[in-house]
Amino acid sequence: MMANLQERIAAFAAERVAPRDFNGESSFPLDLWQAMAEEGLFRIGLPERFGGSGASYAAIAEADRVLAEHGGSPGFAMSWAGHQLVARFFIEGFGSATQQAAYLPALAAGRVTAAVAISEPGAGAHPKHLKTTATRAGEDFVLEGGKAYVTNGPIAELFIVLAITAAEAGRKRYSAFLVPRGTPGLSQTEGPKIDFLRPSPHCGLRFAGCRVPRAAMLGAEGTAYETMAGPFRDVEDAVGTGGLAGSLQYLLRLMAATLNDGATDETAAALGELRAFAALVDHGARAVVTALNAGRLGDGDAPATLAGIRSLAVHMLVRAKAIRETFGGCAHDKLDALLRDLDKSLAIAKGPRLVKQTKLGSALLGKRP
Repeated sequence: MMANLQERIAAFAAERVAPRDFNGESSFPLDLWQAMAEEGLFRIGLPERFGGSGASYAAIAEADRVLAEHGGSPGFAMSWAGHQLVARFFIEGFGSATQQAAYLPALAAGRVTAAVAISEPGAGAHPKHLKTTATRAGEDFVLEGGKAYVTNGPIAELFIVLAITAAEAGRKRYSAFLVPRGTPGLSQTEGPKIDFLRPSPHCGLRFAGCRVPRAAMLGAEGTAYETMAGPFRDVEDAVGTGGLAGSLQYLLRLMAATLNDGATDETAAALGELRAFAALVDHGARAVVTALNAGRLGDGDAPATLAGIRSLAVHMLVRAKAIRETFGGCAHDKLDALLRDLDKSLAIAKGPRLVKQTKLGSALLGKRP
């Protein structure tokens, strides 16, 4: 069953995604999104009782890998994986029975796209700096503030919004709310310009007297940052290693195609080095997702493996650029765009990842003989 699914995704990616020049398109390809729905690809990783496939995070990561490897578009694969993760992590993981029944069937069928709104202009996602509030008004909450960098925001019909609902001893307490597009007081803003990972769409959101019912709260009040926002970044990073591994495999093929004419042993050795890096990233990605499925993402070697995957991928890109400069090869716009996309995507959230690397190193320093 899984092999058949992977074959379907690979065929879809090769036939429908790879031929598209997303840099030449001005908007998100909704025709491909609809085609994925018709193929049943939004069912992956969601509960069977709500129309999903019932598979695990590993299934989402594997589909992300195949879509990136055969479609050659990290941005398109990221948008698909983002939709699946938001549905599984937030709504399946924290939704009430009523919320799950209301949204999961539509999400699995691809009739609704969901997006999470945490980051804010000039603040990133740091809990000390976020300002969007949700204030009680009778049986409702009123949202005020703004969000930025909302991945899939322009095509989303449902937003999961993090907002401050209390402050205790100077510490902000956050809650999450399900806010459908069209809710009075919610408007979409242009947001910062992002010139990479196309066609993945982004936008900002503004809340001005945006009233939602108490029943729109997702999970327990005042706990959303600790239980959702923080852990979601780790889940997103872990599953995203699948897409990264797939993109690196696609990069290998493009590199070989551009450097093939007049190839020498020296060229082959250079490409072999890249292949070795890609194999290590792939192995690490599978190990990290296995740890995630087992609930051990924060235990043992998993945190170090996750950090190591990204560091190794960065080094691989440095070597890929150097090899391209050293051995030349024919011009290839898609290769250049892929190198740019991977380079910039690996630079996202450098600060939080540096904090995690520091913790890994501090643990070793504390164990010095």
